[in-house]
Amino acid sequence: MKSLTKVLVISVMILLVGFTIVTNEANTESLPASKTLVTSVNNDDNSVNTPTSIVNYIDKGDMVASWYGPRFCGKTTANGEIFNQMAYTAASKSLRFGTLLKVTNLRNNKSVIVRINDRGPYISGRQLDLSKAAAQALSMQRRGVVMVKVQQLSLKGVNFPVITLN
Repeated sequence: MKSLTKVLVISVMILLVGFTIVTNEANTESLPASKTLVTSVNNDDNSVNTPTSIVNYIDKGDMVASWYGPRFCGKTTANGEIFNQMAYTAASKSLRFGTLLKVTNLRNNKSVIVRINDRGPYISGRQLDLSKAAAQALSMQRRGVVMVKVQQLSLKGVNFPVITLN
């Protein structure tokens, strides 16, 4: 499972670091407007091409997030994986297993990408339980509970990109 998590994290990082598809101007004219991957921006007489990302961010709103780790490390999660507190994972009562989320701590604007692999939290008023590693990346470990902005990641044209990993 450790190698699967590494592959997932590396894949997501590649996607977020600018894995974009760019077409040349000759081919752009033949594509319908909805399929154009390059936008031309005119600044005086200079023309600049700006590629659009293949990653969509779907706003899920602000949520109260907590974290869990040491007590559950090594135990089976709701989707059958062994919980690793140092993996970038999260628990949600309603989101599908494998869903990728960009979680941003509203206090310090730090972000992390996590994958839903468990159910919870089971404390009233909380919507997301993050792994210890995710909590550390967001600098929320000491505070324990924070407000976060949540965005779901999806690839354009793909409904659920990581379902085959679970």
